[in-house]
Amino acid sequence: MAYNNKEIMALEEESPMYNTPDEQMSVGRYLSTRLPTLKPPMAKAPNPIRLLRMLNTQQWLFWGVGFCGWTWDAFDFFTVSLTVSDLAETFDKTTSQITWGITLVLMFRSVGAILFGIAGDRYGRKWPFIVNNIMFIVLELGTGFCQNYKQFLAVRALYGVAMGGLYGNAAATALEDCPAEARGLLSGMLQQGYAFGYLLATVFARALVNTTNHGWRPLYWFGACPPVLIIAFRLCLPETQSFIERSQVRHANGNLTGTFIAEGRVALKKHWLLLTYLVLLMAGFNFMSHGSQDLYPTMLQNQYNFSPNAVTVAQVVANLGAMTGGTVIGFASQTFGRRFSIIFISIIGGTLLYPYTFVGSKSVIAAAYFEQFCVQGAWGVIPIHLMELSPGSFRTFVVGTSYQLGNLVSSASSTIESTIGERFPLPPKGKTKRYQYGLVICIFMGCVYAYVILLTFLGPEYRGRQFGVAHDSDLAEATGSEAMAAVVNRREAMGNESSDDGGEKAMERGIERV
Repeated sequence: MAYNNKEIMALEEESPMYNTPDEQMSVGRYLSTRLPTLKPPMAKAPNPIRLLRMLNTQQWLFWGVGFCGWTWDAFDFFTVSLTVSDLAETFDKTTSQITWGITLVLMFRSVGAILFGIAGDRYGRKWPFIVNNIMFIVLELGTGFCQNYKQFLAVRALYGVAMGGLYGNAAATALEDCPAEARGLLSGMLQQGYAFGYLLATVFARALVNTTNHGWRPLYWFGACPPVLIIAFRLCLPETQSFIERSQVRHANGNLTGTFIAEGRVALKKHWLLLTYLVLLMAGFNFMSHGSQDLYPTMLQNQYNFSPNAVTVAQVVANLGAMTGGTVIGFASQTFGRRFSIIFISIIGGTLLYPYTFVGSKSVIAAAYFEQFCVQGAWGVIPIHLMELSPGSFRTFVVGTSYQLGNLVSSASSTIESTIGERFPLPPKGKTKRYQYGLVICIFMGCVYAYVILLTFLGPEYRGRQFGVAHDSDLAEATGSEAMAAVVNRREAMGNESSDDGGEKAMERGIERV
């Protein structure tokens, strides 16, 4: 069966879940649709086991390597947070000076997102991902061998570039080939790699820090080892099928670089407002996570006199809540919609702020579990929500850069909270000054929740959007419908071949053609 140009463009409307934007819609008309489109679609809630069984072996491997990369990205990031005191002692610096290493990572993540995002969209998801992990190996080893403060800051700044570059490629690798019905669940599971990485960092910090004559350094040396296995894992896998199709269109057009640049022009021309919206949305989400997490251990210890062990228990329980929430709400978003799920769980999180910040007994651990269930529940929708909103030709770049620019905006969360908190002193405990950090976190997070709810309400949603080239009008505009038709027809022919001699051989032939 051959497709003509009109039929190719009509393919965008085939999916009943795909909400396509109206390019001609006025601002007033768009705003008038925000409330009606928030109504949950109430799609039939599928059995999650059935959803997971929809993935074939290659799709599971793609998801697994993306999850592993994102988990270890988080592990390496939290190694500094867990060794601040030891680093300060080694380099003869204050705690606030050491935390500049964290700030530099957050600042340089945007650089990595831009560089590796463009590379991932131009050259494929595979090799930028591998280069990211090679950088993790070198820079974690480098951190472990740093001899002075300047070396430490330089290495951590470079690590920020590597960390920022991984998220977009990991998300694209894990999700873009997945069945549309399973994306919500898999998105929630993928995002919780960050919380899982934190838990692993906590466990290995207890096992490796100050248990040998090398002090904090073994934690960083160990952190350089698993990326070797992750690289080997990724080397065994091909490019994603979505990228292969896009690459075939560029080859068919004859000029790969020129086509890629043309796609960029089209994306910026048609979607600049959407790209701005995504950065603003991700700023709110990053304020949500940093505002609820970064100063919380300090609040427990300083304001409510928790012991270090009690603080650790509270953090572990909170992260378990985060992992549960992200998976559950990510799955629910497939039934109730992305926007509705984010708004609903944000409202619940707002109602839990009082016990989360004003309960001074050990019972606050329960509030911490459910508050982080809500925070990371909203985050569980984000990977697939960003993927569906992003222009197809620059999916890796947009997902990674919007996330990291939002992170850059929110990097001062703990500084803002601690500075305001010092205006509300409590009676000191001996020589230790105490402050009402709980009050500040509560007010700050209330404002953040309101901001996220408003931005989500005003924003679009393309739940169930198809990622194939046949559904990408931007690519058709940049390359011409003839190139699109050639690739779609070739894919149809491969489908006919697969019915005769097996899908794997047909896929291999398609990969060879690229």
